Amino acid sequence: MSLSYASPTTVNEAVALLTGATGLTKILSGGTDLLVQLRSGRVKPDIIMDTKKIPGILGIIETEAGFVIGAATPGAVIGEHAGLAAAYPGIVEAANLIGSTQVQGRASLAGNLCNASPAADSVPAMITAGAIAIVVGPNGQRAVPVEQIVIGPGRTSLARGEFILEFKLPKPAARSSGAYLRFIPRTEMDIAVVGAAVNVTLDAAGVITHARVSLGAVAPTQLLVVDGANAIIGSKLDDAALAKLDAAARAVCNPIDDKRGTIDFRIKVAGVLARRAAAIAVQRALGQAAGTKH
Repeated sequence: MSLSYASPTTVNEAVALLTGATGLTKILSGGTDLLVQLRSGRVKPDIIMDTKKIPGILGIIETEAGFVIGAATPGAVIGEHAGLAAAYPGIVEAANLIGSTQVQGRASLAGNLCNASPAADSVPAMITAGAIAIVVGPNGQRAVPVEQIVIGPGRTSLARGEFILEFKLPKPAARSSGAYLRFIPRTEMDIAVVGAAVNVTLDAAGVITHARVSLGAVAPTQLLVVDGANAIIGSKLDDAALAKLDAAARAVCNPIDDKRGTIDFRIKVAGVLARRAAAIAVQRALGQAAGTKH
């Protein structure tokens, strides 16, 4: 069977195409991963379905409730949205790390998520922001926390006929902020050996009242590190809290050995990056200039 291309203009048309397809169908959101896989022969789909003509799948809307980001919105658009950068700097940081400037003109959050690479930069940042994926399919629409989408390398929880239409981010509480950091072997345009994202909310005294911590590239999927969040809640991020966060981050790691980093190295860096991301998130929440003194 020869490769065919489809560009539906409604959700219903897209769902019908995905549900009725008899061969392998791949969704083209940004295409920066898919096109590489096609050229290398790693994937051989029968149909490529381009979603970008579907209303609502491109663009960012800021509402009283928060933000709605279309699933195929390019990273370049995300990086230029002042409101999103102020509310969720970690997501913007992560989007700005996906490939080159040219790649960011195409790469999307949905593509980065559904490619299901453990090293995807945007995923830990979305997890800590509490992002919800709005999934559409033959049974209608459902809201899924981003951390429940990827179930293994190259595998997602999306059922046959389903795709992500948009992401919803809640309006952040006062004195809230976040950060995303990664370690790479080169200075740019590389995939994460370890990634760490932290979001925090502070009270008027600067005590952390809520936190979310996520790690990437240290396990088959991105991790929501509940013990890491609990380690810093109730503190002003003193040395004792940072040490507990470091230990919690290391404890959940289940990385691989490869040419880019050993297991021991990845585990150690996970703790270091979690501490540094937490320090930046707290400083941002306090309205201070970000730094990495810890």
